[in-house]
Amino acid sequence: MEIRIQKAIMNLQRNNMAGYFVETKEELLQLMASLIKNGERVGWGDSVTLEETGVFEFIRSGPFIVNDKHQPDLTREEKRKIYLENFDVDTFLTGTNAITLDGKLFNIDGNGSRVAPMLYGPRQVIVVAGINKLTDTVENAIQRARQIAAPLDAARLNKDTPCTKLGKCIDCRHPQRICNDFVLIAGQFVKNRIKVILVNQEYGF
Repeated sequence: MEIRIQKAIMNLQRNNMAGYFVETKEELLQLMASLIKNGERVGWGDSVTLEETGVFEFIRSGPFIVNDKHQPDLTREEKRKIYLENFDVDTFLTGTNAITLDGKLFNIDGNGSRVAPMLYGPRQVIVVAGINKLTDTVENAIQRARQIAAPLDAARLNKDTPCTKLGKCIDCRHPQRICNDFVLIAGQFVKNRIKVILVNQEYGF
């Protein structure tokens, strides 16, 4: 595993993305405190990893301006406003479905509100992932996202899609389908705009 982590971080850096490795979620939060400046505007996408590692609470309780999509009782239009504002935040936080050993990020999204700011807009994107997200190839990453992450996430979101009953993706055409956007990030124009932090534990789907 140590060799796999080192290889992924080295290749992320070759692809103009910064790679970090921490042992615990406590070290993760210390690192994030050094990467996000006081007073910055911070937004995020849905992420079980960010919830499990305490990142959401860390940001909410810190000296930051939070673009919080998880506020209770938000209307559809209020959420849309937050999604659009995320393009102009200083830092956007997210998990990822998979990180390949050759330093690429793969994600599946339902409406694009998570992957779109990863691609463009925020001055800094911080991706947090457990070591369970490492995959050998892009093909493995797609398989992992479709057959492991997507069914679990659909169940978390209480979707009535076939995958929540079967435990696997069958490439359905269900109106509640969340596998709509398949996005591979192979590199960056702006060096280190995307920063990937690997945590030496398993988090998220």
